[in-house]
Amino acid sequence: MGEDKIKDLGIAKLDYDREERTGFPEVVFCERKMDEHLVKIYRDLYETNGSVFGTRASKEQYEVIKAVFPEADYNPVSRILKVNASVKTEGIGNIAVFSAGTADIPVAEEAAETAEYFGGNVVRVYDVGVSGIHRLLSKQDIIDTANVIIAVAGMEGALASVIGGLAKVPVIAVPTSVGYGASMNGISALLTMINSCANGITVVNIDNGYGAGYVATQINRLAER
Repeated sequence: MGEDKIKDLGIAKLDYDREERTGFPEVVFCERKMDEHLVKIYRDLYETNGSVFGTRASKEQYEVIKAVFPEADYNPVSRILKVNASVKTEGIGNIAVFSAGTADIPVAEEAAETAEYFGGNVVRVYDVGVSGIHRLLSKQDIIDTANVIIAVAGMEGALASVIGGLAKVPVIAVPTSVGYGASMNGISALLTMINSCANGITVVNIDNGYGAGYVATQINRLAER
């Protein structure tokens, strides 16, 4: 863990020791970065790692990166911006990503794509919120076979508690900012998830699909050892 593994670009200090140290390469948070800074970071990471994974990218940022890297891939739903990602192979383990509603899919997709990029096999189950709980109960087989479950929900955030009462594996709860006024941009769901009486639930920040996908990958890797 030496200074020779940190590259100072002036506007960023890239951490090339990170994958060796933590098992995960550095990821780019694209939101609010200036175009020239983003290009500089992507170019250097690409030259060193052979691929780049970015979160919270806009369509305009995608166009900027695509002008430099024609092979760039962008998902406008998850806002993931990848360049020359590793050839897709069958992932390991079993990570299940559930969303309460269709409006929660962008955050769920950020989680799912993160876990896939880091080598996990991901099963998606969307729009199974508690307002039609039979939809969730019909997916008990997926709950039973997962190594780890990500539960993404806005509104009151009850999905994580229900899954927590049905699952024998860790549940990572992701509150989203989806909902009407009293949901307070996700704070209501966050508080519900933190105060859940179901065991085995841990909670990440509001709309933090990336964080959930990262932790799910760690748990999945341990399960597959």
